[in-house]
Amino acid sequence: MKTELRYAHHPDDVKNYTTEKLRSHFLIQNIFQKDEITLTYTMYDRYIAGGAFPVSKALKLETFDALKSENFLDRRELGVINVGGKGKITVDGNIYELGFKEALYVGKGAKEVIFEATDEQPYFYINSAPAHHAFPTKKVTKNEAEIVELGDSKFSNKRVINKLIVNSVVETCQLQMGMTELLEGNVWNTMPAHTHSRRMEVYFYFGIEEGQTLSHFMGQPQETRHIFMQNHEAVISPEWSIHSGAGTSNYTFIWGMAGENLDYGDMDTVAPKDLK
Repeated sequence: MKTELRYAHHPDDVKNYTTEKLRSHFLIQNIFQKDEITLTYTMYDRYIAGGAFPVSKALKLETFDALKSENFLDRRELGVINVGGKGKITVDGNIYELGFKEALYVGKGAKEVIFEATDEQPYFYINSAPAHHAFPTKKVTKNEAEIVELGDSKFSNKRVINKLIVNSVVETCQLQMGMTELLEGNVWNTMPAHTHSRRMEVYFYFGIEEGQTLSHFMGQPQETRHIFMQNHEAVISPEWSIHSGAGTSNYTFIWGMAGENLDYGDMDTVAPKDLK
């Protein structure tokens, strides 16, 4: 298992970052590596994001030194969304098959989590946050998700939001995850933009066609910066930052968040005309 530590940043410092420095602190690349679990541990709400890519062998989720725990989930909860072919996850002997765009929530206290491929190739995208209570493990399909349609083709932001691991669908401590699908011909996500000082987020982009790209916008609303991204890359969004993007084609992204508020609608919206 490969792990990396990322520190938190003051917004005044980020204003002075070069493109290279901005990418090194906030962009997460190489998430899916053959027969590896790769994780990035960020000091923003102690959030962990990464991927499990089992090809020729099963992969066990192990603890690591920064957690100071006997098992990975001794003081954490876990969310997984499969962005590839069908695979399976075994949690303390219980097997859960996950198809494309299906999710699994694993509660605090689970001892053994194993990721495996079947006759297809899964890509398991992983998020984790600290937890204070043990809620039951639960699989969530798109049919069980809370679905919201937002945006307008006139503004190139028509999209479908699939709330998968949210408190209206499955009980969690603070972890919330979902998936936003941009309709063909639409490229803007999370526009109008917003911030929310009560929680941070990580965005993971997929479904970007080969040869295309996406620009993710971050920073304080009047001090924005951008990071160009490719398929299967993620970006850390601090609580003081907007988190929005525009692609050269439509795409899908997974949003994961943690903090003190489980209210999805808790947003401090910024009008497009006020962004700088």
